[in-house]
Amino acid sequence: MASELKNLSVFEGTEVPSAKGMKIAIVVAEWNHEITGALCKGAIDTLIKHGIDKEDILSKYVPGSFELTLGAQYLAEYTQADAIICLGCVIQGDTKHFDFICESVAKGITDLNIKYNKPFIFGVLTTNDQQQAIDRAGGKHGNKGDEAAITAIKMVSLKKSFDEGKKAIGF
Repeated sequence: MASELKNLSVFEGTEVPSAKGMKIAIVVAEWNHEITGALCKGAIDTLIKHGIDKEDILSKYVPGSFELTLGAQYLAEYTQADAIICLGCVIQGDTKHFDFICESVAKGITDLNIKYNKPFIFGVLTTNDQQQAIDRAGGKHGNKGDEAAITAIKMVSLKKSFDEGKKAIGF
């Protein structure tokens, strides 16, 4: 979580595994494009930094954050992606629209993880105002796109470790 004590672009703890050979798809909401474009750039730069070839990254756009779930499902069904990163930005307004969108997208992305047994990464900013979004899209709190990319790499690596373990111990 972004806060005064955490930068989304700084990774501490376990080492980030090599992403060489992974195929990652990214679905990006067009709404709040200034923010989501920065998130996407951060994710792509981080994936490449950790070994993914540029041609193994596929980016597709959907109109808004609500459409991320279906866009991600299409990527799961029509590509060979090892993981799908979902990037969007929902900024609090004067109505309950914010609550409905955020809850629906979070639930939809969670459901896709289970349905496809594949990592779908929640990289959606849910902020109170534009400045908070800017701060988390390459500003003073780092870039949520970086964090989403690292999460994708770690989750694909985790799944591969189980796949290798099955072969080694006969499960």
